[in-house]
Amino acid sequence: MDTNVHTLSVLFDQLGLPSDERAIERFLLQHKLLGGGMRLAQADFWTESQRAFLQESLAEDSDWTEVVDQLESLLRE
Repeated sequence: MDTNVHTLSVLFDQLGLPSDERAIERFLLQHKLLGGGMRLAQADFWTESQRAFLQESLAEDSDWTEVVDQLESLLRE
């Protein structure tokens, strides 16, 4: 069982994205989820592997779910 604490930085690493604070802020500014109907994994800025990871994390209620939900919330602000 993975007992690591998953932060936004670790999630960005997992997704293969730059994960320093500045890069995350830039990502959040560049990618917004407009409209209430679009789910995080449906956004067109993900690769297929990133999309699959996000979908599986949420569907399986994995230990990544909390930080994936946090990312979605930040993208809606």
